[in-house]
Amino acid sequence: MKTTISAKKMQIPQNFTEYAEKKINGRLSKFFGDEADAKIVLAEVKNKIELELTVKYNSMIYRSERIAEDKNVALDDAIDKIIRQIRRNKTKVEKRLKDTAFKEAFAEPVEEQADYEIIKHKRFKMKPMAIDEAILQMDLLGHNFFMFINADTNETNVVYKRDEGNYAVLEPDND
Repeated sequence: MKTTISAKKMQIPQNFTEYAEKKINGRLSKFFGDEADAKIVLAEVKNKIELELTVKYNSMIYRSERIAEDKNVALDDAIDKIIRQIRRNKTKVEKRLKDTAFKEAFAEPVEEQADYEIIKHKRFKMKPMAIDEAILQMDLLGHNFFMFINADTNETNVVYKRDEGNYAVLEPDND
């Protein structure tokens, strides 16, 4: 597994790089092949370490963000969270693979039973607006996300409120 470590406004100690590679390869390599990419981003926020771990494998993305006093503790917690995500989703992924193989063997369509229920469909008109205006609209509606057409790019974007109170924007990548 390829591991990339970067930091924002802080130095990465060599012993942490070695520790991170050993931990990731030791604990996550059994779930992913050699072509998986793990990316660690460190930042120091209010005398604590904020660690973001993202693992990309095929079309799946697993992500965990942890804040702790120590880099190693934050990394261990992030790895534990990704393992929980993998285990929680394992049966769903396996079921989809088995269902697909089964359906290809028999040409007749079989109605698929979802393990969730969509209770509402909503349609609304979107007008181009700036990101600041979208955040204002989201806050006025009392939602934690808002979909809009970005006036600068003319693409559909989503703005959302993160757990720590900051905002983020999701933009399509058409590459």
